[in-house]
Amino acid sequence: MRVPPRDDQGVAAPFEFASGRYPNLVKPVVDRVGAALLLIPAAPFMLIIAVAVAAGLGRPVIFRQVRVGQSGRLFTVYKFCTMAADRRREDLPSTGEDRRVCHKSEHDPRLTRLGRILRRWSLDELPQLWNVIRGEMSLVGPRPELPSIVNRFAPWQHERHAVKPGLTGSWQVYARGNGQPMHERTDLDIAYVRSIGLRTDLKILLLTIPAVFGLRRGY
Repeated sequence: MRVPPRDDQGVAAPFEFASGRYPNLVKPVVDRVGAALLLIPAAPFMLIIAVAVAAGLGRPVIFRQVRVGQSGRLFTVYKFCTMAADRRREDLPSTGEDRRVCHKSEHDPRLTRLGRILRRWSLDELPQLWNVIRGEMSLVGPRPELPSIVNRFAPWQHERHAVKPGLTGSWQVYARGNGQPMHERTDLDIAYVRSIGLRTDLKILLLTIPAVFGLRRGY
């Protein structure tokens, strides 16, 4: 995937918000229909996960958190709870190794055994299909980030918000599991924005399967 050029200050060339028939007309329909169809086979598994989470952690079973969406709009993202309450705090460090340790760590003692499994196979993110149906997310796009992290973005990094955030994206299939935090590979997201199209989305969706079931697993 071609990385967008930057000037001496690391600022990408000027951009416009995603335009054209596919991102504005076709993609929203494909997203909602696709998410609705995926919910049918996913529903029994989600019910089992919900019961298991409730038995292990109690209620609520769904974790809600504010994230940054298209054009910088804030929205609530949904996930299955994977750890003890008060795990995710937006005042934690969000740069370099500190963010890897404080924000998301495989060895965090507050991460339950079930939670570790759900994260490893990205099953904790299944409730985000509802975000897609609501029109807040897409099946494919940059992953939504915390406002506290986005507030530290350089100007060129905000180009990733030209499109809706996605369930899966370039970082998941090209850089997941290589030790780099998602916000440090914004170049992949911008490359996606500049090459958005049906062929690109289908390719990322297909590559997501080996990414999840192969070596590049999350936590």
